[in-house]
Amino acid sequence: MKKVVVVGAGWAGLGATHHLAKQGYDVTLLEAGSYPGGLVAGWKTEKGKSVEAGIHGFWYPYRNIFALINELNINPFTTWTRSSQYSPAGLEVESPIFQDLPKLPTPLGTFIYTQFKRLPLVDRLSALPLLYALIDFDNSDAAWQRYDYVTARELFKQFGVSARLFRESFEPMLLVGLFAPGEQCSAAATLGMLYYFILAHQPDFDVVWCRGTVGEQIFRPWVEQIEKAGGKVLANKRVTDLVTDGNQVKSIVCGDEVFDTDAVVFSVGISGMKKIVSNSESLQTREEFRNLKNLNAIDVLATRLWFDRKINIPLPSNACFGFDKTTGWTFFDLNALHDEYRDEPGTVVEVDFYHANQFIPLSNEEIISIVQNYLITCVPEFATAKVIDSSVIRLPQAVTHFSPGSYRHMLPAKTSFNNVFMSGDWITSRHGSWSQEKAYVTGLEAANLVVDYLGAGINANILPVEADEAHIQAARTINNTVREIGKSIIPDFWLP
Repeated sequence: MKKVVVVGAGWAGLGATHHLAKQGYDVTLLEAGSYPGGLVAGWKTEKGKSVEAGIHGFWYPYRNIFALINELNINPFTTWTRSSQYSPAGLEVESPIFQDLPKLPTPLGTFIYTQFKRLPLVDRLSALPLLYALIDFDNSDAAWQRYDYVTARELFKQFGVSARLFRESFEPMLLVGLFAPGEQCSAAATLGMLYYFILAHQPDFDVVWCRGTVGEQIFRPWVEQIEKAGGKVLANKRVTDLVTDGNQVKSIVCGDEVFDTDAVVFSVGISGMKKIVSNSESLQTREEFRNLKNLNAIDVLATRLWFDRKINIPLPSNACFGFDKTTGWTFFDLNALHDEYRDEPGTVVEVDFYHANQFIPLSNEEIISIVQNYLITCVPEFATAKVIDSSVIRLPQAVTHFSPGSYRHMLPAKTSFNNVFMSGDWITSRHGSWSQEKAYVTGLEAANLVVDYLGAGINANILPVEADEAHIQAARTINNTVREIGKSIIPDFWLP
């Protein structure tokens, strides 16, 4: 029986392990942490309360994750929820459940049905020229190369987006979608993220949430299925080196333990992969792995507060902007979302900060004070409540930073080692998905490469993203035709 080692037990690693175990391979999944699930795993506090490293939504286009949930025969999700957006001035935006409204050609539904409370129509109309960039960016390698060197802020400026629309709409999306301010985000990643989550189809922004921690609701039953299929999931196994023979990896080393293997799938984040490379002389001999030093990640701060009384929070999920210039934050009503807190006598709120580097050094007391003051600004009733318990989780260098120019250093699924394959939300893929869905899809893609390489089993069925609407397809066909004509007249003249 062929042996496969998968490194990293997040969406990508669990996805690869699950499929390969079902194909009859001897699969060992190594997780450096104490729990499978990586950054989305939840755990219990000393008092037995559930916490996790931030709340993760599951958007309408997550076709492969929803198919997995059906395969596992579990029911972890809420119904579709509405969301809102706040600034220090108060409520700014409310989003409906888009799939419940009459379908309009994209992007009209998003434009018409989103309920802006303060943003003038003239500012919203200034986004129209940006439609050309969304058509021109088709997720191809060439499109990534054209747009990746440009910052998101410069992109919006070039296409005439108003200062207010950028400040009150687009930058808040970047801070909670790509986790960084506009001047620090790749325009290519920005276009990909906006199109996938919001603009490709009217219902794309609709979202459900886990009715508890992802670790308890999804990863625990998933690991049970993996183990039933013969896979081994081992926690507290930090990779320290690789044993190689030419272009083959023969073994994975974890301290004093050695795991022989016929193929390897890496499924760790950028920070984890950089640590593995720094410890491995074998990987340091390869330029593609040395170049990972050019990639970075972003700090996240996840807090959970228990209040002594019930507070009326209008909608369960909320994004906020304008409180700090370079930090976005979200807050969630866990009484409405999590079964565990549905009958809680008080209010339980999750508050997560992205690009939170300036908050990480603060004490827990200082952080909780800031969080409560911010909540009072959005929902004044929090002023009458007392915090009776709290959790503060600091996650330095936790999520991928899609910075300008980073694309050329990100790895494809295939590497210069014949039997080493990559997966994760930072791996280049033509699938078109983002975030958790992309991580899971690239895990399946890596598993398929292992199947092809070792020559046994069948490939996983990966559902493609929903096809572009007819008018978008036509516009992209025309645009590509004009672009190709231009290249034939003046080849390799313009800077990509």
